[in-house]
Amino acid sequence: MVGATANFGARFFSEPKAMVAPSDLPNATKYLIFAVMAFGQFMALIDIQIVAASLNDVQAGLSAGPDEISWVQTGYLMAELVMIPFSAFLAQALSTRWLFTLSAALFTVSSALCGASWDIQSMVAFRIVQGFVGGAMVPTVFATGYALFVGKQRAMIPAILGMVSVLAPTLGPTVGGFLTDAIGWRSIFYINIIPGIAVTILAAAVIRVDRPNLSMLKKIDYAHLISMAVFLGGMEYILEEGPKNDWFGDPTILTVAWVSLVAFGLFLERSLNSKGPVVKLSPFRKPTFAFACIFNLVIGFGIYSSTYLVPVFLGRVRGYDSLQIGTTVFVVGITQVLSTIIAARLSQSTDPRRVITVGLLLFAGSLWLSSYVTTEWGFAAWLAPQMLRGFAVMLCIVPSVGLALGGFEMAELRYASALFNLMRNLGGAIGIAVVNTWLLDNTRIQAARMGEALGEEGRRAPDFVAALARQIGQAAGDSNQAVLAAKGQLARLVGRYALTSAFDEVFRLMAWLFIAALVMVPFCRPAPQTGAPPPDAH
Repeated sequence: MVGATANFGARFFSEPKAMVAPSDLPNATKYLIFAVMAFGQFMALIDIQIVAASLNDVQAGLSAGPDEISWVQTGYLMAELVMIPFSAFLAQALSTRWLFTLSAALFTVSSALCGASWDIQSMVAFRIVQGFVGGAMVPTVFATGYALFVGKQRAMIPAILGMVSVLAPTLGPTVGGFLTDAIGWRSIFYINIIPGIAVTILAAAVIRVDRPNLSMLKKIDYAHLISMAVFLGGMEYILEEGPKNDWFGDPTILTVAWVSLVAFGLFLERSLNSKGPVVKLSPFRKPTFAFACIFNLVIGFGIYSSTYLVPVFLGRVRGYDSLQIGTTVFVVGITQVLSTIIAARLSQSTDPRRVITVGLLLFAGSLWLSSYVTTEWGFAAWLAPQMLRGFAVMLCIVPSVGLALGGFEMAELRYASALFNLMRNLGGAIGIAVVNTWLLDNTRIQAARMGEALGEEGRRAPDFVAALARQIGQAAGDSNQAVLAAKGQLARLVGRYALTSAFDEVFRLMAWLFIAALVMVPFCRPAPQTGAPPPDAH
C-alpha cells in the first residue's frame, strides 16, 4: 500500500520526460487546463470587489474606523499590482504548473485566514497575502491560453478571458452582498475554500505546458524586484490616501511620492541593464502593444470606477443595504455574457479597430446616460445605463487583448500578458482615486452653490427652516431643539442633492475620457498572428 502511494505521488509530482508542445496536446486536455486556470483567475478577480457591498458589515464586525476599512480593498490591490508583472518571471522559473498550483493553494489558505480575522490589522495583512498570491493567476492564464490554442480556437481566448476579467469584478458586489445578507460577512472569504482546494489539486494534476528553470531563481535581481514593489505599492498608497488627505499637501503622501519616483527610476534602469530582470519591457517595442496597453488602462479606469461608483451612490444617496446594491448591479453581468458571443464572432471577421471604436462609443454613451442620475434612481433607472455598459465593455476588451498579445511567442508572451493585465488593474486603481477626488471636489462645489442659492431670492432658507422647526416643535414641544433639528435636516437634504449632482459631473467626465481615447484607434495596426508557439526550451 505504501509503495503504491509512493508511485502515485511520484507520477503526480514528476514532469514528463518529453514535453509535448502545448498546442499539440489533445483537445480535451487543453480545454481542461484552460478551464481550471480560467476558474482560478475568476476567483482572484472576484475577490477584488467581493467586499465592496459588505464593507460596512466588515467594519462593524472588526470594530474598524472609516479610514481603516478602505485598506481591506487597497491592500489587496496593492499586492496584486506587484505580483502581476512578477508572475512572468516566476512562471519561467517554477513552470506554469507549479506557479499556478502554489498560487491557488496559498490563495485558499489566505482566504480562510481572512474569514478568521480577529481585528482590522489581521484582516488587512491576510488580504495583502491573498492579493499577492492571487495576482499570479491572472496573467498566467492569458499566456497559457495563447500557447494552447491556434487558429479559430485562439480567437476565442480574448473573448472568454475578457469576459472573466470584467464579469468577476462586476459580480463581486452582488455575490458579496448576497452572502453577507444570508450568512454573514465572513462567508465572502470562506466561500473560496472548497473551489480553491479543487483548483489546486487539478492544477497540479493536469497543467503540463512547460518545464521549470530553477536556475533563474539564483540570478534574480532583487534590486529590480524591490524597486518595482516600492514603486507600485507607493503609487497605490498615494492613489488611495490622496483624495482624503489633500494629495501632496500631506507630508506623508509627499514623502511616499518621492520614494516611489526614485524607485521607478531604479526600476527602469534595472529593466534595461539587468542580466536577470524580473520584468522585461521589450513588448513595448511594438507600437500596437503600447497602444493596446493604453486602451486597457482606460478600460480598467472605466470598469473599476463605474463598478465602484454605482454601489457608493446606492449606499450613500439611496440608503440601500448590501443585498439591494448587489441585486441592482447584477444586470451588468448578464449583458456582458451576451456581448461576449458577439465580440468573439466579430474578432474573427472584422478589423478590431472598428470593434473597439464601437465599444468605446457605447461605453461613453452608458456613462453619459448615468450623468443624469437623480436622488430617486433605483433599479429601474439604472437598468438601461448598466446594460449598455455591460454590452460595451466586451467590445472594448476582446479586440484590445487580440491587439496586445497577437504576434508574441511563448517566452515574450508571458511578459506581454503580465504588462497588459497590469495596465488594466493600474487603470482601476487610478480610476477609483481620481473619481473619489472628483466626487469630493464636486460635492463641495455643488453644496456651496446650493448654499448661495438658498441665501438669495427672499431668504427662502430661513423661512424654510422656520416652517420646518414649527412642524418639529409641535411634535417635540421644544422650540430650540426643533430649530436645531430643522437645520440638520436641511443640511442633510442639501448634502444629498449636492452629492447627486457631483455623481452627474463624474460620470460626464468619464464619458469624455472614453471619447478622447478614440484618437488612438487609427494607430493600432493588428499584428500578424503567429503559428503555434514552440514549447519552452528549459
